[in-house]
Amino acid sequence: MPDVRLASPQGKWILLTTVLGSSMAMLDSTVVNVALPRIGRDLDANLSALQWTVNAYMVTLAGLILLGGALGDRFGRRKVFVVGVVWFAVASLLCGIAPNAGVLIAARALQGVGGALLTPGSLALIQASFHADDRGRAVGLWSGFGGIGAAVGPFVGGWLVDGPGWRWVFLLNVPLALVCVPVALRHVPESGDQQAHGRFDVLGAVLGALALALVTYALIEAGEGGLVVVVSAVAGLAAAVAFVVVERRRPDPMMPPDIFASRQFTAVNLVTLCVYAALGGFFFLAALQLQVVVGYSALAAGTALLPTTVLMLLLSARSGELADRIGPRIPLTVGPLLCAAGMLLMLRVGPGASYVSDVLPALVVLGLGLVTLVAPLTATVLGSVSVVRAGLASGINNAAARAAGLIAVAALPLLAGMGEEAYREPAAFDTAFGKAMGWCAGALVVGALIAATVVRRPPPDCKRPECLRHGGVTAPPLEGEPVRKRLG
Repeated sequence: MPDVRLASPQGKWILLTTVLGSSMAMLDSTVVNVALPRIGRDLDANLSALQWTVNAYMVTLAGLILLGGALGDRFGRRKVFVVGVVWFAVASLLCGIAPNAGVLIAARALQGVGGALLTPGSLALIQASFHADDRGRAVGLWSGFGGIGAAVGPFVGGWLVDGPGWRWVFLLNVPLALVCVPVALRHVPESGDQQAHGRFDVLGAVLGALALALVTYALIEAGEGGLVVVVSAVAGLAAAVAFVVVERRRPDPMMPPDIFASRQFTAVNLVTLCVYAALGGFFFLAALQLQVVVGYSALAAGTALLPTTVLMLLLSARSGELADRIGPRIPLTVGPLLCAAGMLLMLRVGPGASYVSDVLPALVVLGLGLVTLVAPLTATVLGSVSVVRAGLASGINNAAARAAGLIAVAALPLLAGMGEEAYREPAAFDTAFGKAMGWCAGALVVGALIAATVVRRPPPDCKRPECLRHGGVTAPPLEGEPVRKRLG
């Protein structure tokens, strides 16, 4: 039984190392967007290369995050967490010294592998280490400090881009890892799942990641046309079908198809796909819009996006309490509609836009929408399946959100008519940005309609979320010990 007390020196060290580890991955998923214009100029990269700079990381992270949790359960959570942190730091170093866009994209894919190993482990280490009387408070502090990291990330990223340069957005992870790893090895107890058995679903993980990569490639390169694009699209769809077939036939699948027999679980994941596709596309394009069209520096653009995360950090716990009282259907309907309204307000953000009267209102409305929907979404995911599968359900939902974001980053420029040099042409980018915001708002409205017609109140004896505060904007909180019962 875990027996570490939060007030003990060991408890504080455990909290520090898990916060540092999770913050590395969370920071990297937000601050890179702010650095994209400078990366493009310095490496002479076109828009598709910038899309891949974001999506190469997301492909491997989304495709392997479930497998990463299973590896921790089988071989030791601390061991896999440390491997993930070291892997992430080495990949970050490669990103920081990349001589061209191709090397940067490859290093970002490696970063995603490290993120898939460390992200599930940070919360699992807290759950496995702390005494039952302290675990709730430890999780609260972990999620709160992680939210603070997410809030300051774009600001720090902008300062680095405008100061020492965009490469330091990646190189910053190296000293964080140099602190995190020795603390973890010295102070964090090893833990695992003694009931873990069976084979790892490596084939399922590879097929899932391959399907995402091929479809993403086809969407990003679709503007150029050609046989390669068509073959990639067909191969991606074939890999997706093969993934479903493999998952149906394996005794220990990564994503057991029968979990989708729950109508509520399926509906909430559809809402997740709509919401996080819109959010992934928005935060990719908004950082570019503020710099390319409005003329902000990287620091100003990063700071401008802070209100959304700050609102989530301050109010998400209260939103969860409200949803417990009134049920999730209203918050999951109203939240996406508020987000859609915030994105439509971004249509006012063009050349000469005022931050106070144009940018800030849009971000506040968007932030209130996120506050309204994120906590109820997590609670509904956990409550839509049996308690023993709640961790698995959370892992699937988290992976679905990340997959939705990477598909949106790939598809939105195509749907909005952005050319390869669009981010170098303010007028053209501004026009396409307006179209993209329309697509994002439409996806959010679809999500709201699904929630209004299908989502219902979970049973009273279901698992409740432990992460009451959340500041991440790329995916919902990852709860529990994902995939423990299915992959280990």
